[in-house]
Amino acid sequence: MNRNQELANRIREVFLNGTWIANTNFSKLAKSIDWKLARATTGKHNSIALLYFHVNYYLAGVLQVLQGGPLTISDKYSLDASPIESEKAWQQLVLELETNAENFALALEKLSREKLQEDFHDPKYGSYERNIEGLIEHSYYHLGQVSLLKKLLA
Repeated sequence: MNRNQELANRIREVFLNGTWIANTNFSKLAKSIDWKLARATTGKHNSIALLYFHVNYYLAGVLQVLQGGPLTISDKYSLDASPIESEKAWQQLVLELETNAENFALALEKLSREKLQEDFHDPKYGSYERNIEGLIEHSYYHLGQVSLLKKLLA
């Protein structure tokens, strides 16, 4: 298996179908969360819905670059989500994340080994591979937060 396929599999694992690292994934966890739980907060913690928005924001932004577009995301907007006001809105957010994850994995499968080593948008960001690995690690970090919040709020 080549490196881009390994990375694509890791994206699918954290978002869609894996259980090896965290014994869950974003898609599986979302099935056990309704919109009221997703929008609930405790203390100064972000809501589950806001964390789903946040990881999807970065996933969509990097996907845009993988598909040949510009890098337009900015950290300062990564938590600018509209409140979840219904089950339909929650399910739409989950579906968007799942769709972006699968499209991300498909785009990764098309990347060459050489492209993985190229600078991502700007040399200050490092290589494509470094940014993809960072996105995976960032996503697992927030998956852990979602798991803990679910336990605290349920």
